[in-house]
Amino acid sequence: MASQLSGNSKKRLGGTSHVSFLKHADYRWLKISAALSALALFSYALIDVEPRHSGSSWYGYTLGTIGAGLILWLALLGYKKRSIKPGQWTLKSWVSAHVWLGLSLIIVATLHCAFQFGWNVHTLAYVLMMIVIVSGIYGICAYTILPKHLSANRGDMTQAEMLDNLRSIDRQLHDATQPLGMELATLIGESLSNDPFQGSILARLTNSYPDCPTHAAFVTVSAAAKDRSVDNADDLVRASQILSRKVAALSNIRRHLQLKAQLEIWLYFHVPVTFALIAALTAHVVSVFFYW
Repeated sequence: MASQLSGNSKKRLGGTSHVSFLKHADYRWLKISAALSALALFSYALIDVEPRHSGSSWYGYTLGTIGAGLILWLALLGYKKRSIKPGQWTLKSWVSAHVWLGLSLIIVATLHCAFQFGWNVHTLAYVLMMIVIVSGIYGICAYTILPKHLSANRGDMTQAEMLDNLRSIDRQLHDATQPLGMELATLIGESLSNDPFQGSILARLTNSYPDCPTHAAFVTVSAAAKDRSVDNADDLVRASQILSRKVAALSNIRRHLQLKAQLEIWLYFHVPVTFALIAALTAHVVSVFFYW
């Protein structure tokens, strides 16, 4: 289920499309998914399989075939979204089918297993499938909620303009540092060399930078600026004001990076685990036919 919604597809799914692909064609694919799930549930309850339901019964094989077919078909989205042609399905219809039929796999695959799990390849395939589905659900929520927060955080600025603004503040800060003493100049110098993109993926996702040199410089310089009796009090106040602006600009950039990371992190699970799922599914099918 590799829905690699990046690049152009992200733009095409922008704004209200984040919601509208779920509603596509008056919830056509939701209805199909619900009908498939209901049929699987009712047939599971009504059909008497001897000695009991299992993945190796005729009913289990039927659901397994449906589930495997769905997984392989849904995985085609990553390819199909690059080859959409006029007169064929739209990208929105593909994504709608991908989402709703993907959710129906929870029912189909669970009933195929007949709630029987263990240390085997079919359980591995099931677990991988659930990881793909859960990451996909997160992706839907992220693409529905986060873009508006990204827009609100940027205001009228692009990411490039935000970085240009930060560089402009750094140039002013560099000039304001010259009249200050060596200790404060060194501290501010650490802020000037601070890369806004620096930090671990965890720091970016949580927007937590406890050792930020810019914040440390701002706290120290602001405290020093409160002493109006020193000779360079005005220089300290100016440096403190510029540092305050840099803290705010850096905060906006880091919030922007956090939202982008939260928007994209699911793909680092969804896509690779999809390939792992297909590999496990292939091993499962081959082993079934081998021991049949």
